[in-house]
Amino acid sequence: MYYLIMFILLWGAELFYFRIAATTGIVDCPNQRSSHVCTTLRGGGLVFYLGALGWFLTNGFPYPWFMAGLTLIGLISFADDIRSVSQKVRLGVHLIAILLLFRQWENFFLPGWLVFFCVIVCMGVINAYNFMDGINGITGGYSLVTLIALVYIHLKIVPFAEIGLIYTLILADLVFLFFNFRSQARCFAGDVGSVSMAFILLFLIGALMVQTSDMTWIILLAVYGVDTVLTLVHRILRRERILQPHRKHLYQLMANELKIPHLMVSLIYMGVQAVITVGYLYARVSGYKYIYVIVAVLLLSLLYLWFMKKYFHLHRIN
Repeated sequence: MYYLIMFILLWGAELFYFRIAATTGIVDCPNQRSSHVCTTLRGGGLVFYLGALGWFLTNGFPYPWFMAGLTLIGLISFADDIRSVSQKVRLGVHLIAILLLFRQWENFFLPGWLVFFCVIVCMGVINAYNFMDGINGITGGYSLVTLIALVYIHLKIVPFAEIGLIYTLILADLVFLFFNFRSQARCFAGDVGSVSMAFILLFLIGALMVQTSDMTWIILLAVYGVDTVLTLVHRILRRERILQPHRKHLYQLMANELKIPHLMVSLIYMGVQAVITVGYLYARVSGYKYIYVIVAVLLLSLLYLWFMKKYFHLHRIN
């Protein structure tokens, strides 16, 4: 009953937000670097934060440091959806939120230089997740695959977080997907959605790593990770300004240059990540998890390089 009520409340909150966004003009207008052609409501991913907040308020206020960090990073991202915020301000808030995340993770004690390295990695994950939000269904769909995997890991392998939080986030994601996983989306996640979901997944996967003392769980974000890192390297080699918006991710080339339907591209990313995750879970049981992670990342990288070599020449927007 709790989850049914939560689902109804999140659905209602999303519809209420749509009215506010439409009235105040919080919309995403297409431009030459967009992968869509219609003006669409922005910030529908606010429901991710609302799901986490609702669970927090109704379950005795667990994970207060995490929620404080999520609130900070959600607020600055939502402000950026409404009006552009200084990059220095955004990075500063991201840094504070990540430090609060470290405070929440129990038994997270590392030497100073490793803490600095972890901060850089966490910032990279958050911004990478934000960069990958560009076509209908990809953020919500990819997140759903990861959240379902985390439920399985919690129930069958090792408990690492409050399972109710993950269930509630799945409900919030399903609400968002109903309006976003369409050929013509009713809303986009916006920075508030993609950054909030990135922070949430970072918290859950980080908690899993801390609980098991195992870094190979990063494989749960392998597809996004390889696409983001290799696209960044590609742009550096082309001497481009890496902070400038672009349409050079593999999924963008699939959707824009090859004209593959958005939902099909999203399903491909979801499917590949699901296969990699299932394979990892089997490899973990058989004792070959490290070899599997290396091989999986290598194969994804080779696939990316082959695709770019064959199709990147079709890209015409600098």
